[in-house]
Parts: sequence; structure tokens; C-alpha cells
Amino acid sequence: MGSESLVHVFLVSFPGQGHVNPLLRLGKRIASKGLLVTFCTPESWAKQMRKASNISDEPAPIGDGFIRFESFDDGWADDEPRRQDLDQYLPQLELVGKELLPRMLKAHADQSRPVTCLINNPFIPWVTDVADSLGLPSAMLWVQSCACFSAYYHYYHKLVPFPSEDQMEISVQLPKMPLLKHDEIPSFLYPTTPYPFLRRAIMGQYRNLEKPFCILMDSFEELEHENVEYMSKISPIRTVGPLFKNPKAPNSTVKGDLLKADDCIDWLNSKPPSSVVYVSFGSVVFLKQEQVDEIAYGLLDSGVSFIWVMKPPHKDSGFEHHKLPQGFLEKVGNTGKVVQWSPQEQILSHPSVACFVTHCGWNSTMEAITSGMPLVAFPQWGDQVTNAKYIVDVFKVGVRMCRGEAANELISREAVKRCLLEATVGDKAKEMKKNVLRLKATAEAAVAEGGSSDGNMQEFVDEVRKRSVEILKNKSKVIDGAVNKVVSPLNGVGAKSNGKVQVA
Repeated sequence: MGSESLVHVFLVSFPGQGHVNPLLRLGKRIASKGLLVTFCTPESWAKQMRKASNISDEPAPIGDGFIRFESFDDGWADDEPRRQDLDQYLPQLELVGKELLPRMLKAHADQSRPVTCLINNPFIPWVTDVADSLGLPSAMLWVQSCACFSAYYHYYHKLVPFPSEDQMEISVQLPKMPLLKHDEIPSFLYPTTPYPFLRRAIMGQYRNLEKPFCILMDSFEELEHENVEYMSKISPIRTVGPLFKNPKAPNSTVKGDLLKADDCIDWLNSKPPSSVVYVSFGSVVFLKQEQVDEIAYGLLDSGVSFIWVMKPPHKDSGFEHHKLPQGFLEKVGNTGKVVQWSPQEQILSHPSVACFVTHCGWNSTMEAITSGMPLVAFPQWGDQVTNAKYIVDVFKVGVRMCRGEAANELISREAVKRCLLEATVGDKAKEMKKNVLRLKATAEAAVAEGGSSDGNMQEFVDEVRKRSVEILKNKSKVIDGAVNKVVSPLNGVGAKSNGKVQVA
């Protein structure tokens, strides 16, 4: 069956690694159920994806369906530094997106592959407005934990007390959750956060939360059972994770990485089982040079083998490249490997790897738990500090190395060494490994045929199919009307399909 005859779902992603990866994984999961999926993101990000990943001009077969790629020009030059300032970039993205998205959807309708559902991720809630204006159903993929979803919901609706400028250090008690200390709530909610623009971006999604017919969540019911059960009574939540485990497309080469991964696997193959520490702080966290030095000496003093991902800073970030201590690589020799980017999924499932030193982003947390990998928690901000609380105290699959950026602490090389050894040798390490292997088995069961996440995904796909039948009866009139209402404030800004200009 060709892709043209399939029900067509259109995904719009905010241009960030922690947003693109889970939404692309969701797209592959939906496609594998026999649908056509178009994945769309601004061209500034899409061109880097095409360069780093195996993305073809043609729809790629995934399971029983297909996935294809499209992009739109956000109206700014490639080297525009304002993209680093969300207070400036998000309004620009909304201005352009609200104009171009209806045109892109009309082009699909004109080419006999009408879109019948839109899905977005956080930071771009206006996608739901576009869907609403066109009479299309929409869904949202939440890319953090259900615990964080609950925290933001209760904050937005002022349902429980949170830290304020009058009471900076109060603890927060949310339903069905452990008591969170002031530095364990998502840090964007803290009154003195240096990132208020991220709080504003996330709150935008909560202002629009009534519009999507479904909130898809990259978690699984068994991992956050009480949270999911409680919040499902408030919002139409369906857990569909872990999204990076796709039984119908386990070896898919369609990926959303911005950097090409360095080859680490041959090196790992040469190491004994459970002997290597994997260190990576994700795509956004950038540590101070002094902290990098302490981590380097902690690795050296512990005597462990390691792979350390040291991602170069964005050219407009204002950060300078990290430097390793003089003579560090010579002392390490073949016991360590420093890379710019890594094939993280492969590393976390490799038998030579013993633990993962992580910033505790939700994508990394889910990948580690689902791979049966114990964690060393090094959170910095946002949901990371809440995830660290769950990793250490609730799931009991990790040790804590720090409390987050707000603590303004330099973690010493002695503390680094102590945590590494605690996570790799001794009774605590064995207990964590046992706990995480139990969660790994539960995660695999959730996405397997008939599991909780697979069942939720199937119900979602069935609902999309059902709604598409009704939509297609009067769709062309709705889209033509909506596009004709647009008075463009933009010149020369267009949409692209797989790198080719399609509509302007």
C-alpha cells in the first residue's frame, strides 16, 4: 500500500534536541501502526538533522506505515543569534507558524494526502490553535515525567502553595507524590529562577490544555502509576512510553540527532562487562570549567574506564569550549574516551557499561531505565531536579552527586570518586542494578503487543482513524477558508518538503 492512501498525521516540533527526539520517536511509533506521518520543524534545525542523520527525500517505511519530513522557514537568517533567546524566538515562531502551517496543510490536501490530526510538543501551543481554526483534532506530546506535568498543572491553577518571594524555602506537597523540597520542584517554578522565559513557555501550554483531545506522555503507567492515575482524572493522558523502544522498528535509521555520533562501540567491545562509566550531560547543560576539572580528576582517581561526552557549545551561547586538565588524556590512555557526541541508545544497552552519570533530563532518564542502566544524578535545572528526586528516592536506581545549579556548589573530585564507586561496586550498586532491571522488564512489557503503552497507542491511533473519516467529509472547505483569511505579514518565507520549497 502506498503512503498516499493512509491516514495522515502531522507533527510539529519545537527545534530542540530534547523535543525533536521524543516527537520523532512518537512519529515512528504512529507510522508503525499503519499511518502516514509528516514530521515538521523549522528549517534552521531540519537542515542540521539532514546533515547528521539518514533522512531521505522519500517517505521512509516504518513498520506498516511511512514517515516523511518537511520544514518551514522561521523568517530569520541562519546565523541569527536571537534564536538563543526564547522570549524573542517563540513569538517569531508563532507569528510565522500560524501563517505557514495552514498553507502547508492545504498543499497536502491539494496533493490528495489530507492531514487529519496535528500533534505538537511543549513551547509551541499555538499549533493547537491552528488545528482548532481548521476544525482538526490535535494532541500534545508531553516530553517530561507525569510528576512534572502534575507540578506545572498545580502551579498554573494555584492549587497548592509553591515557594514565593515571601516563603522561599517551603516544601511542596502534591497529590500522590513524595514531599518535594524547594530545590526539588521543577526549578523554572522557583521565584528566583534565572530562566523565567522557560516558565512562561511551559505555562503557555497549560493555557491551551483544554484544546487537545489527548495528552500523550513519554512515560509508562507502571513507572508512575499513582501520578498517572490521579492526573488522568483531570486531563486526557495516555502514557505511550518509553518511545525510544519501538518493537515494530527496532533498527530504524531515521533519527533526529543534530550532531553525528562518534564511533564508540568498537572501543566498548574491548572492555570487560560492567566496567565503563558513561558521562553525558545532554544537549543543553553546559558546566563551569572548574566543575569539568573536578569531574576529570574524579574519573582519574576512581580508576574506572569511561566514555565522556563533551559537546561543543553553540556558537551564539557565549560559552567557551571546555578544556581538559593538562596531561589528562595521557594519564587516561586507553581506559577513557572523550567524544563530542555519542550513540547514547547503543551505549546504554552495551554490556560493558556499568552506570550513567547524567543531568537527569527525562529522555536520558527513560533511556537509562529502559536499558537497565543505574544512574549517577547530576541535575542542573528545570525538570532535572525533580527527576533526580525520583531516580534516587522513589525508583531507587541511582545515587545523587549534586542538588542542582541553584545550590551553586562545586562538586569535588573526592565526591565524584565516591559516587562513581558507590554506583559501580558494592551492595548499593547491586541493589540499584536489581531495581533498574526490574523496571527495564516492566518498560519492555509496556511497549510490547498488549502492554499498557501499546494499548494506549493503539487506542489513540484508532481514535485518529475514526475522527479522520468525519473530517474528510468536509475538510477541503475548512482548509481553503482558513488559508484565504490569512493576510501575510511575511515576505519570502516558505515551507519546505524534504528540503525542497513546496509552498510560498
